[in-house]
Amino acid sequence: MPARSMHMISAFGALAALAVAVPAGVSFAGTRGETIDASRPATTQADSFLGGRPRVPDNLVPPAGNTLHAVLKARGVQVYECRSSAWTLLEPAASLTGVTLHPVKKVTALHFRGPSWQSDQDGSLVEGDAAKAAKAPSDKPDSIPQLLVPAAKTRGGGLFGRVTWIQRLDTVGGVAPAGSCQGSGTTAVSYRAVYRLFVAEKVTENVAEQAAEKVTEQAAENVTEQVTEQAAENVTQK
Repeated sequence: MPARSMHMISAFGALAALAVAVPAGVSFAGTRGETIDASRPATTQADSFLGGRPRVPDNLVPPAGNTLHAVLKARGVQVYECRSSAWTLLEPAASLTGVTLHPVKKVTALHFRGPSWQSDQDGSLVEGDAAKAAKAPSDKPDSIPQLLVPAAKTRGGGLFGRVTWIQRLDTVGGVAPAGSCQGSGTTAVSYRAVYRLFVAEKVTENVAEQAAEKVTEQAAENVTEQVTEQAAENVTQK
């Protein structure tokens, strides 16, 4: 069996124990059981889902030209493997639940080795470039760092198809066990986090229409000037 298939089976196996964390009919809008109100601005709904606007370290802000696409809460484990008598990160395994902003809708996904995030609704996937990730300490003690991860590649056209950057914020837990280890065993440490997905900003139809109108107006002005100049020349010659 291919190594990648084995990795996904391992991650999904770890997630089986977490199924109770994502019950059917769960509310995604906030922390008090609210339902999504489509009349509210999307960014406000995302903040409500998180219980408030998140604090983002300066070095974890995506470059200009990227806009927030979705916000998801994760609950899962960081899996560590004993290598050379030290616990070394092997893979994450987490269930994600959240909302997209445009349009506003509930979404669910899985997080596993890669690091990869995959929608279990539309099959889309994004794989991050961990080597280029920016880091910042968690606000919570004994917790894995917060991250800004650039997308290395995507698949599909759904939730993750256009993702350019992934933020990992508000991390709780997940730190490797203290001390040395023996053999080649594995251990799973529970963690929670918020993942925010960003996509490249699009030129809206209105902006495109305005630009086209300006071009048309300029062209009309140029034509008018040329006609006026030609008419004046004709009058002068007569």
